[in-house]
Amino acid sequence: MTTQPPATVHTFTQRLSPTPRGARLARHLALNELHTWGIRYGSDTSHAVAVIVAELAANAVTHGRVPGRDFELRLSLVTGSVRIEVTDTRSGLCPPGPGAVREPLPLAESGRGLVLVAAVADRWEVVDRAPLGKTVCAEVDVPRCLSLLTGP
Repeated sequence: MTTQPPATVHTFTQRLSPTPRGARLARHLALNELHTWGIRYGSDTSHAVAVIVAELAANAVTHGRVPGRDFELRLSLVTGSVRIEVTDTRSGLCPPGPGAVREPLPLAESGRGLVLVAAVADRWEVVDRAPLGKTVCAEVDVPRCLSLLTGP
């Protein structure tokens, strides 16, 4: 019987203030963490994660803000993908999930964030959070050579 070696899972979690500064910091922290995991700045994976974190953090600050409550960024590097999770504490206003995101009107000043997430992520979803809030999760597949980083 052959067993596979256990996979090492890298994770990063940070709570951030629901401000534009907190959203910018989320993106910078995510890129720095990816770099420490061996996903270099400027790579396709790094660019995709940067776009997703920027959009989800901006949405958490703009639409999910509750005074006095932070939003949370969580990254996980597991075999084959980087998982991004952004959680806020606003309930009741759940964004549309995959397949339900509509293109904004050409001159609209907003409404492109989840369109970008849908275009860049390999998979994504919106999950209710108990007792309050929601988490938007997205995954970006990494090339096979980077997948090996999660091995022993």
